[in-house]
Amino acid sequence: MEEVTKQLILESIKNNTIQLCSTQTKLSLPVINRMYKKMSAGIKFSGIKVYDNLICDGHHRFIASILADFPIDWIPGRKTMATCIVDWDSVIFEENDWDSPSEINRLNQQDADFNNIPMEKIVELLK
Repeated sequence: MEEVTKQLILESIKNNTIQLCSTQTKLSLPVINRMYKKMSAGIKFSGIKVYDNLICDGHHRFIASILADFPIDWIPGRKTMATCIVDWDSVIFEENDWDSPSEINRLNQQDADFNNIPMEKIVELLK
């Protein structure tokens, strides 16, 4: 399975009709990679929060769903005074992993529970 890179993300955004705008200036490539691997294997995630065409919560899930060609639900979100549109070409895709090992473990368990599968299956997908 191909590793997710900024170049791959920008090419996917360019080659797809992107209906949603980013409201975050930075995203974590390792987080996107984990979600992409899971979605590519059919693991479902909770929906992303959207207000009009703005992502309020779920940027990493949104990008992973585009890369994996995996549908994700949109649920109503709330716009705040701090919400600003960020052009996808301007988003910084960091190499730093924003999740600690304990947070990754918690999220893997959450994904296993959400999909009603053993956590070992989730862990195996990420190898």
